[in-house]
Amino acid sequence: MSAVFPVLDRLDQNLDHSLERLFGLLGIKSISTDPAYATDCRKAAEWLAAELKLIGFDASVRDTRGHPMVVAHHDGPAGAPHVLFYGHYDVQPVDPIELWENDPFAPAIKEIAPGHKIITGRGSADDKGQLMTFVEACRAWKQVHGGLPCRVTILFEGEEESGSPSLKPFLETNAEELKADFALVCDTSMWDRDTPSICVGLRGLVGEEITVKAADRDLHSGLYGGAAANPIRILAKVLADIHDKDGHITIPGFYDGVEETPSQVLKSWETLGETAETFLGPVGLSIPSGEKGRSVLELTWARPTAEFNGIIGGYTGKGFKTVIAAEASAKVSFRLVHKQDPKKIRAAFQKFVKERIPADCSVEFHAHGGSPAIQLSYDSPFLAKAKTALSDEWPKPAVTTGSGGSIPVVGDFQTYLGMESLLVGFGLDDDRIHSPNEKYELSSFHKGQRSWARILDALTR
Repeated sequence: MSAVFPVLDRLDQNLDHSLERLFGLLGIKSISTDPAYATDCRKAAEWLAAELKLIGFDASVRDTRGHPMVVAHHDGPAGAPHVLFYGHYDVQPVDPIELWENDPFAPAIKEIAPGHKIITGRGSADDKGQLMTFVEACRAWKQVHGGLPCRVTILFEGEEESGSPSLKPFLETNAEELKADFALVCDTSMWDRDTPSICVGLRGLVGEEITVKAADRDLHSGLYGGAAANPIRILAKVLADIHDKDGHITIPGFYDGVEETPSQVLKSWETLGETAETFLGPVGLSIPSGEKGRSVLELTWARPTAEFNGIIGGYTGKGFKTVIAAEASAKVSFRLVHKQDPKKIRAAFQKFVKERIPADCSVEFHAHGGSPAIQLSYDSPFLAKAKTALSDEWPKPAVTTGSGGSIPVVGDFQTYLGMESLLVGFGLDDDRIHSPNEKYELSSFHKGQRSWARILDALTR
């Protein structure tokens, strides 16, 4: 009999006690962005360190310039993999409080339909409920077998919801201690209630603000119109030139490092049943605007973008003013994939813009951050093992997905620790994270524990 089966039985037996422990953590008001709750953030860190010590981890609370980190270590069998598990104990503010149906820090079980139960409370899904699935899996392994199947390091952060200002310095200072074979990150979602997912790709980001300047002051459009350069017109032309009629981005060198998604991965995404209508319909749209001939999932998970996030110029107040503005600006963001280099993208964009500015006008640039994309190898053995383990637990086989957004900690692990990350989470799109009435499915909490037990077992084979 596999070593994991008695662990799964123990998790089933422990469910009520694990809920009591989760409720204890959810009751702590660890709102990281508000200094008034600094004591509560430390209380949450100390609570977690104490729980990990009870399981047999060498756990400690580590001070930073902001809220503390929790670091814990547990040995494993010789030759077994070493994993770093990451989660965050801080939560979003609860405002507006009047929209909550119950006290956000008084967690409870609520049955919303026959046999369908949820856990209510701030942090239930993001991320306390998620991180506790892993802690409970470790607890059950220890209770049944007296040890863990692999070497485990745990890092719990207290500033994820406030920009993680202390994370990079902490990783840089403690790199040797925290390095492992790979990281496990539990801060993502499933595809649906029955289908687990592993996120294998995160798009990178380049942000740039451009300001086109023409005359030395705003001009009367009757006196100067037709003769004087209009920066709004110049800016509009620059932006229009970035895309061709088929949605391709025309900046020279932009697609350097962009790889085609493997055909077998595209076929697996097709089985998910997402269409332009189902994806865009809820927001009142129906026609994809990106590169023609690609599905909405490929466009949002595996292709780069250039988007315009704001345009400012001229008179924008009430009424009408016939003016030629002295300057106009736009905020432009690029989502990057695969091996695109943020520095090269920024330089190519600036060159593209400068070539379109008249000789008697000027342009200024202001950078707003840049980070590369993260792409886990589709043939990674760790990915294959985790996917099989998840498929054994849930009603439907696990799928590999991408993410249109970015999760900075994954890039930080790659930069400072040289590690790839497996992103496995059990949240759902309707969990209302960051909103009033946050919830976490009871099935996500229970089967999430069982999933991590299976993954820990599978990684050792």
